[in-house]
Amino acid sequence: MRNWRKPRFFAVIMLLAAVLCEAPARSAESWPQRTVKFVVPLGPASGADLTARLLADPLSRQWGQAVIVENRPGVDGMVGVTAFIAAADDHAVLFAPTGTFTASPLLHQDVAYKPDRLAPIARVTNTLIAIAVPSSMQVFSLGELMALVKNEPGRTHWASTTGATDMVFSGFLKGAGLSMIRVPYRDGVRATSDLSEGRIEVYMSALATMLPLASAGRIRILALTNRERAAVVAEIPTVDEAGFPGLQYDGLVGMFGTAAMPVELRERIAADVRAALADPAIVAKIAATGQVVNPGGPAAFAAAIAEQSAAFNAIAKALGLQP
Repeated sequence: MRNWRKPRFFAVIMLLAAVLCEAPARSAESWPQRTVKFVVPLGPASGADLTARLLADPLSRQWGQAVIVENRPGVDGMVGVTAFIAAADDHAVLFAPTGTFTASPLLHQDVAYKPDRLAPIARVTNTLIAIAVPSSMQVFSLGELMALVKNEPGRTHWASTTGATDMVFSGFLKGAGLSMIRVPYRDGVRATSDLSEGRIEVYMSALATMLPLASAGRIRILALTNRERAAVVAEIPTVDEAGFPGLQYDGLVGMFGTAAMPVELRERIAADVRAALADPAIVAKIAATGQVVNPGGPAAFAAAIAEQSAAFNAIAKALGLQP
């Protein structure tokens, strides 16, 4: 009797193993089963928010389920990330800038989440980040600006509104031995307005927030911090071209799932996102928001995050921040 049961027992074990191995693949194929929620840890009209809404419609058609966008802004994006992780919803996707994970935890000691609670799904866009001055200021290049700062230490005022851009600019000043006065802002609209009125001399932020006043001739954009020039403002050089590579920063934006999301499902979502971003109409609309389409799967996105994280850790060390 034992000789008959033993092969049968092992056959059952092998069958169960095969079923368990196939489960993630079947789960990826059958997802979603209900409405999908994009959680954006920034307010309405931010770059991540606008892109999430542009992708919601084509992805809804692809998936056969509704896709909604929920804004959860606050504390440099950390409120939304914390809520997303706590919900543990397998039909929710975090749509966020990577600075929320690579820079913010270095600036705040009370971060309620660990980055390893999230799994990269897809890199979607690069937010264009600009450095600008008031039009009334007789400065027409990044080189002229830095020469002014060097000649008048501690007299010019600068601002930004995210932890990532704060760290990039602060780290640059530290490395270059330059002294400026930082003016804290929580509201980018107020900061841009104050720049146009000359209350601050330098502002580093998303290009989209600056374009209206730049078009009106009230502020002057000197450079983009991104690696490459952007077609939407092709005349504006990068900081590297201007001779200041220490200011280089690409504002990566992408999608994340919980750590429990199978890699097969993340790969499938990334493929669907890449297909949606192949539509020239969507690409043009995203470009109009001050972003550049830059699709990538889970592995490519994870590598970009790791590179950015290493850069911010080096800045934090130079600034004496507690990791």
